Amino acid sequence: MEYLVSTLTEDVASRGTFVAPPTEFDVALLTGGFDRPYAYGLAMALVSKGIRLDVIGSNEVDSPEMHTTPNLQFLDLWHAQRTTATPSARISRILRYYARLLRYAATAKPSVFHILWNNKIQFFDRTLLMVYYKVLGKKVTLTAHNVNQGRRDSNDTLLNRLTLRVQYRLCDHIFVHTQKMKDELTAEFGVRERAVTVIRHPINNAFPDTDLTPAEAKRQLGLRDTEKTILFFGRIKPYKGLENLLLAFKRLETNDENYRLIIAGEVQKGNERYLSEIKRTITRELDRGQIILKIQFVPDEEMEMYLKAADVLVLPYNEIFQSGVLFLGYSFGLPVIATDVGSFREEIVEGRTGFLCRPADPADLARTIETYFISDLYGNLARRRQEIRDYANVHHSWDAVAELTRNVYADLAGGHRS
Repeated sequence: MEYLVSTLTEDVASRGTFVAPPTEFDVALLTGGFDRPYAYGLAMALVSKGIRLDVIGSNEVDSPEMHTTPNLQFLDLWHAQRTTATPSARISRILRYYARLLRYAATAKPSVFHILWNNKIQFFDRTLLMVYYKVLGKKVTLTAHNVNQGRRDSNDTLLNRLTLRVQYRLCDHIFVHTQKMKDELTAEFGVRERAVTVIRHPINNAFPDTDLTPAEAKRQLGLRDTEKTILFFGRIKPYKGLENLLLAFKRLETNDENYRLIIAGEVQKGNERYLSEIKRTITRELDRGQIILKIQFVPDEEMEMYLKAADVLVLPYNEIFQSGVLFLGYSFGLPVIATDVGSFREEIVEGRTGFLCRPADPADLARTIETYFISDLYGNLARRRQEIRDYANVHHSWDAVAELTRNVYADLAGGHRS
């Protein structure tokens, strides 16, 4: 498979410098103060398309490139806070952030505001803050990573749906990752079709990828080369169906003691009880070393260890539109087994980049994992990893995302498409 895409990030990594093209217009990228991988990838790619960019972020979004890339200004409006800060100090920080954001918007040069994520006070961001931007004459675009996260997380309310409708209707344009998401926006929230652009979820290129080999990565985690290593990666939430993967794993290890499962990621606040229930079901496997449990935030420099040590990434989700974890796996050439929910069927090429199974069906998940480990995809994993990387770079490049995004900006700002 030919490698077709060369991105700005690769240029920076290989040469250490980047000569920006002539700038066309100014845009403010509002990150919500988190999700550095997406903010980083989009910011670097947009600058390569001639956009002069203000990135509104926090220390969680910051990186050296945010300060050395021409035509990019990084503004940390959150300001770092001690982890031991009192509740009143945290509230004060949030209020000061909003005050800075309101001042910035009132004086900002960019006429286009692109919201990647809302901030802490969701209902305020969706309503009054949107009205404020419009009163200032800003054109507002939004990346809707989840059309209705409340419904996905089984805590939807009338107020949630009403405020989502307000934000969606006040936006000048919305970006989504799948056609299903666009269909939901138009059918359930009354958004005009021409106001929505589908952009395929791009690969994750924000984390270090050194010369660490899969064999070395396994050794760092205390695993042998011959052990069939399964990875569950990312924040632990009930909708991700981890309990189904654990039931499938119990079936697998009964017949083959070479199976190993790594669970790596932090638990989002409010899901502690779910984690406790998970832990109670795997006491024996933990004691025997068949399951490696790393319930913690995974630093950037440790990402590749897990993704290279694994032989396959499993996404046993019960419900999802699209998952950034899938494309993180692809960026490291890791095959993916996922349930047939959301748009996974559109992104997984069976037998080439992974396999699909039925949702909420541990027996079928176990059979699919067994199928993978006797397939050529696993048998020739060393070669197939590069093919998966090439596939991801061709079909999920930041360059393509930035081109579509820039054209929307140009229309809104009265510019010209390339």
